Amino acid sequence: MVATFLGAFSLLVTQADPFLLHEKTPCLGVGYYGSSYSGKYHFFGTSDNACVDLATSSSLMQPVTVHAGDSSQLVWLEKAAVDPSVISGESFSLDLLIQNLQALSPRPLEEQQQVLGAIEEPFFEVLNADDISNTALLRMGRTMALSIDTHLPPVYRSMLIPSTPMSLIPVSSPAIGRVQEILSHVKFDPSIAGIVNNISLPQMQNDIRFLTGEDPKSSIVSRHSFSDGVLVAAQWLKDRFEETGAECALEPFLSGFAPNVICEYSATINTTETVLLSAHYDSRGSFGSTRAPGGDDDGSGTIALLAIARTIARKGITFKKNVQLVAFAGEEQGLLGSRAYARQLRAADADLVLMVQADMLGYHKAGEPAQLGLPETIGTLEVTQLVANLSAIYSPELKVGFTPACCSDHQSFHEQGFPATQVFERAGPIVDPMYHNSGDLSDREGYDFEQIKSIAKVQFATLLHAAGFDLDDKAHHES
Repeated sequence: MVATFLGAFSLLVTQADPFLLHEKTPCLGVGYYGSSYSGKYHFFGTSDNACVDLATSSSLMQPVTVHAGDSSQLVWLEKAAVDPSVISGESFSLDLLIQNLQALSPRPLEEQQQVLGAIEEPFFEVLNADDISNTALLRMGRTMALSIDTHLPPVYRSMLIPSTPMSLIPVSSPAIGRVQEILSHVKFDPSIAGIVNNISLPQMQNDIRFLTGEDPKSSIVSRHSFSDGVLVAAQWLKDRFEETGAECALEPFLSGFAPNVICEYSATINTTETVLLSAHYDSRGSFGSTRAPGGDDDGSGTIALLAIARTIARKGITFKKNVQLVAFAGEEQGLLGSRAYARQLRAADADLVLMVQADMLGYHKAGEPAQLGLPETIGTLEVTQLVANLSAIYSPELKVGFTPACCSDHQSFHEQGFPATQVFERAGPIVDPMYHNSGDLSDREGYDFEQIKSIAKVQFATLLHAAGFDLDDKAHHES
């Protein structure tokens, strides 16, 4: 479960650049509590009253006081960057949403209860809400907080505010320089073209049908972070990655959540350098639906990872740098799995060259060309440029642009000072009508395996250029 807040502090919600704000207001120290999914809003906490006064001028909302020992959970709500067509005329006003959430509370809002000699916070409380930005900061009981995403309209996302702060770490000049060095040597490589074109589309079709439960042999109904199905998916993913020669582990990060699936191919030379590709395998429904197949969000990114792993095995590829393929859980509750893993890597002073997160690759709007969306807010520009350049070389059928549909698990690494970016299905807002919906299956109009393959080729090419590789001659000639 999420831990109790350890000390009293004031929480500031700001749209100011977090690095510039930290520089301008050094009294905020290490009181950074993360950024929202969109990358527009950032959370800082401080127990210094003078600092609160100084920083309030940059705050979007009045500072919120959090008490030591407070066992309730702070939750940030925000409307996702969706095209108006996704809403389809339905009314998803913030006021109505909050009323619906209040109705879920099993206790009156005014009721306070004496628990172990301390006053428990109200079960559900609106601390701040803004109809213009479609954002809200809420306080609620932990049980409700952990499942709140399932009760939201599809176009709203929730994020659990961590109970402990993290250091705000910029990507260092040497780390950026290393990516620039890779960029400077990028050119067409026929061996890489042959490898990435070997990705199997029929295998991706089989993989997604198991993860969504469309395959009759699959028992998965939901891959929500607390469902039985997500545990089936975790073990299934581990087994499939291990079949390709990877060493894998199921790594828990919070009690009750499904684990992260961490898989690695060790370097053939003595190096600590690591390249990481990832997706999130958890999913969500909306309005209390227990069906959460997550075919696009983010089954599409997950099968792209699997397709890369299967091709690594089929082509007999070994790498000159360490390679990790990671399927995160807890993304839908606020990047929780990736945040835990990124912190773990930072604490270990990991030598991470770059990471690329794949989230939602599969939906293709009728009448539009196949696309690749790159994040317009959070991410390392040099990694984003590398991905864009490699798309032009190995998947020229993709039209590349920027998307406001940010941010996925790459944000967790960006916050820890690791070079990172994201790949997405569209250069623009979300248009998938089944976004966060029980109808997010692969067997539907607009679900485009060719587009998934094209983007997977870009991810794979990024990995091959960044990590360096050797081919097993026998496997190469047989495939």
